[in-house]
Amino acid sequence: MEAIAAALADQALRHRDTPMAGRSNLQQAVPLTFGFKCACLLAAMQRHRERLKQMRPRILAGEFGGAVGTLASIGPQGLAVQEGLMKELGLAQPEIAWHTVRDRIGEVGCFLGLLTGTLGKISMDVKLLMQTEVAEVFEPFHEGRGSSSTMPQKRNPISSLYIHATAALVRQNAAALLEAAVADHERSTGPWEIEWIALPEIFLLSSGCLRQTRDLVRGLEVDAERMRKNLDLTGGAIVSEQVMMGLGPHLGRQRAHDLVYDICRVAATSDASLVDLLAKNKEISAHVSRAELEKMCDPANYLGLSGEMTDRVLELERRCKG
Repeated sequence: MEAIAAALADQALRHRDTPMAGRSNLQQAVPLTFGFKCACLLAAMQRHRERLKQMRPRILAGEFGGAVGTLASIGPQGLAVQEGLMKELGLAQPEIAWHTVRDRIGEVGCFLGLLTGTLGKISMDVKLLMQTEVAEVFEPFHEGRGSSSTMPQKRNPISSLYIHATAALVRQNAAALLEAAVADHERSTGPWEIEWIALPEIFLLSSGCLRQTRDLVRGLEVDAERMRKNLDLTGGAIVSEQVMMGLGPHLGRQRAHDLVYDICRVAATSDASLVDLLAKNKEISAHVSRAELEKMCDPANYLGLSGEMTDRVLELERRCKG
């Protein structure tokens, strides 16, 4: 977790001001920076780190209670014996028996489900950004990695596939642990044994998922030029929101929205650039110059507070390390 957070912090700092297309429903939405994208994931890792810290006192408690948890067979010294055993094992003494109250075990599984879910999110974005038509980031390269048995030109995502698969199975096994929580009376008739199967699998899968993600993020290759090229694919339409907001004070927000919407439809079905169509519109040109429109249509001028929010996450990381 620490290594992944460190790698994400490095990427966030390095690409704080690297513009790229934000995407919604797999379509270009509005711009952001790659540093911002990495900082969002870093913030999740920070939350996971805090969750792990908070849950340790709850889950690292032992259980020793006899047949139904009452320590009846040991007698008056039962709690003292229990305390000594927990001390020897390096575990907290429970306040009361939890033979069939398995929230501690379930919390472990759910935590690892959340953690690997974030790792799965990383792998999903990397897979999509590696597509030939996008080609903005790539998994680390070495000879033969990601090659196809029949198509020499291919560079397949490898770690991302493992991460996706293991993260999915962690969640399924975490659900099994929650099923095990529905236990009967003071000794269960089967639910407990579910843990014996699911819990080891969760840890093994999570370990592999973490390892693959660490290597992936550390060696991630970022093509800033391609990101900029993809930003320009729509000829400025990606920042039509910025144009609409810029025209709002002159035309009224609703009129600006409708006008820009109609012009974007024309731009999408013709070879004309958005700037040209906007500048030719008399209603718009009466209020805004072409130079102002060109500035509005530059994606690099519509990054919002990407940099400032990235800085906040990086500062939190520095304070945690300090």
